[in-house]
Amino acid sequence: PYRKKLTNSRRYHLKSLLLQIAAGLLEAEAKQAVADKEAYMSQNCPAPDYPGSAEDLQALCKKLHQTIDTVDEERYDMEAKVAKADKEIEDLRIKVIDLKGKFKKPALKKVRMSADAMLQALLGSKHKVTMDFRANLKEVKKEVKEETADVGDWRKNIEDKAGMGGRKKMFEGDA
Repeated sequence: PYRKKLTNSRRYHLKSLLLQIAAGLLEAEAKQAVADKEAYMSQNCPAPDYPGSAEDLQALCKKLHQTIDTVDEERYDMEAKVAKADKEIEDLRIKVIDLKGKFKKPALKKVRMSADAMLQALLGSKHKVTMDFRANLKEVKKEVKEETADVGDWRKNIEDKAGMGGRKKMFEGDA
């Protein structure tokens, strides 16, 4: 039915409210991430209790080195999986681009159309003016040459028009 258009002040007010809500959600998310990290660390990394003797310290160091090695192996495996997934994503993206770009252009057939038909096809019902090209041409009156007496001797005609002066005569006389 009837929709009321938002005024600029109302739109600005709603936008600022949305931004305030989003900022609050981001803060809550950051606090939750910190709490999750602390919970994970307390579960998986107990507080260290350092033994007093040197042998116990060496055993602890060996144990830490073993855990570091296992963590490095896991990290390497994860990096390999991520790199493989990234490559696969890129390949699929390239395939999509190729599929979008490849389409066969149909062979166009020659169609005889007048200028009026073309303009009507392009412009639709807006086309009112007819394009009659012959109507716009200038009319040229043909002049009949009066030099019918010299026509018989073609050699004389060539000699008159020979050389640069003759060409000039030819252009000036026939124009």
